[in-house]
This record gives sequence, structure tokens and C-alpha cells, in this order.
Amino acid sequence: MRESWRWFGPNDPVSLSEIRQTGASDIVSALHAIPIGEIWPRDAINSHKKMIEEYNGNMSPLSWTVVESIPVHDDIKLAAPGHEKYVDNWITTLQNLAAEGIKTICYNFMPVLDWTRTDLKYQLPNGAFALRFDQDKFAAFDLFILNRTNARDDYTQDEYDRALNLAKAMTTEEQASLTQTIIAGLPGKMTDSYTLDDFRKALARYDHIDHAKLRGNLFAFLRLVSPHAEAAGVALAIHPDDPPWDMFGLPRVICTPDDLDTLFENVPSPANGMTLCVGTYGSRPDNDLPQMALDYAERIYFAHLRGVTRDVHEQRSFFEASHLDSDIDMVHVIKNLLDNEQNLNREIFIRPDHGHQMMGDINRNVNPGYSAIGRMKGLAEIRGVIKAITATNI
Repeated sequence: MRESWRWFGPNDPVSLSEIRQTGASDIVSALHAIPIGEIWPRDAINSHKKMIEEYNGNMSPLSWTVVESIPVHDDIKLAAPGHEKYVDNWITTLQNLAAEGIKTICYNFMPVLDWTRTDLKYQLPNGAFALRFDQDKFAAFDLFILNRTNARDDYTQDEYDRALNLAKAMTTEEQASLTQTIIAGLPGKMTDSYTLDDFRKALARYDHIDHAKLRGNLFAFLRLVSPHAEAAGVALAIHPDDPPWDMFGLPRVICTPDDLDTLFENVPSPANGMTLCVGTYGSRPDNDLPQMALDYAERIYFAHLRGVTRDVHEQRSFFEASHLDSDIDMVHVIKNLLDNEQNLNREIFIRPDHGHQMMGDINRNVNPGYSAIGRMKGLAEIRGVIKAITATNI
């Protein structure tokens, strides 16, 4: 397996020299400063690549090999008039990346929002901090802070009552913090930040978009992109919707094995693959991650190895658990991925994801979910599982 590490560029609190000390060899990065929908120029890609690779000197080399992510403009997701220019720009960016030797691209097709959490510093019993998604907090925001039109239709009476009681108990500061966390932009997301009014307008654009239409727009996008990816030797690795269910009345279409089967049946191109984000798919109890690792062996080009622990009373609520101590059988996921590599004679890029904020990082400026020590702990645990499996041939 190719051990990789996500790096957000020169402003990332975790430096390249610190990443090198983890033992990871591959960098997962993107040009976050370029506005959504615009072309990533080849010279900008080359400059970013040099920043990562030319400072190696006599040190252990680092290579930029995975992009996460090229954002897909909402006009593409809506098939809005004129969206073709954004598809063309996406293709040109893909080609420019390939020309610089970067040929694995993680992306997503989530409308309006990227990955979403309600708590950025949820304290665990051991004193470390994790990311958390709390369904009741989310409902309180949706119903009583955002006041989304027709939101009441999406909740049972019990869910509504719990959200109402929670909203009533929140201070103005707590409501503002929750709003900031949900819609103002998490590190690594590739969608715009919003005010409440802007967010309502963005949601309104999707009033006529249901699952079938959004899925059809994804297929149309990939039918245009895939031939260029094939020609350039690029692997497209779609990331699941996070959390993997409908939110804010918006359809989400990459959540389950059924969604993946439909995707690959409709766009069978070998360039059309997936990111096995174990934590995201594992947020749903009906997704069997070890089995998915087997079933989609030929389509898995990238894997995010993280675990989640779901609330026993509300299965849509979860926190980011330790990589090996969660509701997911990570050991068997890794075992099956290793078998895939051997059977297909190719390596898979993997990375630790959403590590805990712990120890010296607690008082350090960090991107939520992307602290150094927590991810290093996760990588060490993953590395230990890989070593044990390969050494014992189990």
C-alpha cells in the first residue's frame, strides 16, 4: 500500500518536514486558492509539485501523487445552462495534472455542501478531541436556525421535539458556532462558504432536483470526463457523500453499494472508480465495509482509513473514533485491500483520516480533523495491521 498524507499547502499547520517524519511517502493535495470551476493552470500545478518534491534534498522523498479534490461546480450538478464550460475546465485541469504526473483524482458530487459536522472539538473520555455529527443538533439548525422551507416534513414528531428542546437551550453564541461549523467552511472542503441567506438561495436552486436528476447529471458529467481520463491514464475516485444520507432536502447519490452498482453500470469506463472512505460509508450501519472492500476491488483507487462510532440511540449520530477502535472491522478491511493489491497486481493509495486532536496538538493551531499527532497515531495503527497481516500471511 502507498502511505499518503493530506497536506493543505504552505498554510497547513502540519509542515512537509513533519509529514516526512511520519514515514508517509505520498502527498494528497489540491490547489485550494483557485476558485471553483476555474482551470488549474499547468504552471500552478508544477509550482505546487515543486514545493512538495524539490525541497527533498538528501531527505526521504515526498511525491504529490493524489489530488483531493478538483471541485465540481454546482452548475454541473444542476446541469444549468452554460455548465458545459465548467465540464471543459474540469477536463483541462485533469489533463494538466496528468501532464505533471498526478494521476489519481478524488472528487465528490455532493450538492451545495461538502462534508458536514456539528462539533469540531467533541471531548472523548481520554481527554482528546474528535469530530462529531449530532443528528439532533443538525435538526435544530435545519428547523430553527436556518428555518428551511418544508424542513418539518423531513422529521418525525419525536425528532422535531428533541430538536426544539435543544434549540431552546442554545445560547446565541452556541447557535452562531453551530452555524459556522455547518455552513461556513471546513478545512479540506471544496465548496464555497455561505451566509445563512446565501445558503438558503443555494438550496433553492435544487428545488427541482431529485435523486434521479442528480444521478443523471453525475452520469452525464462522467461520460464526458471518462474518455479524457482514460486517454491520460487518470483514475477517478469518487468520494461518498458525507454523511451518507439526504440532508437539507438535498438528494445524495453516493451512499451505499446500490448507488455504486448503479454508477458503474451506467458509466463502465475503467477510469470511473471510487474512494473507499471507510468512515463515511461506515456511518451507515447497513454498509458492510469488509465486503465492500472485496466487491469493488477493481474500482478502489484510493482509501481513507478511519473509523466512526455511532450513537446506539440515534444511528445517524457518530463521532470519529480511533482508527482501530470503532464500529468498523478495520483489520478485515485492510486485509481485503491487501488481497486486492495482490490479485490485481497494483498498489492502492491509503491515508489516515480525521485524527484526534491530542497531546501537544490540543494547544496547537490545527485544521479540525487534520492534526499531526492524531493522524500519526492512526497511520501507526494502520501500518501495524499491515505488517502483522503480511508477516503472518493471514
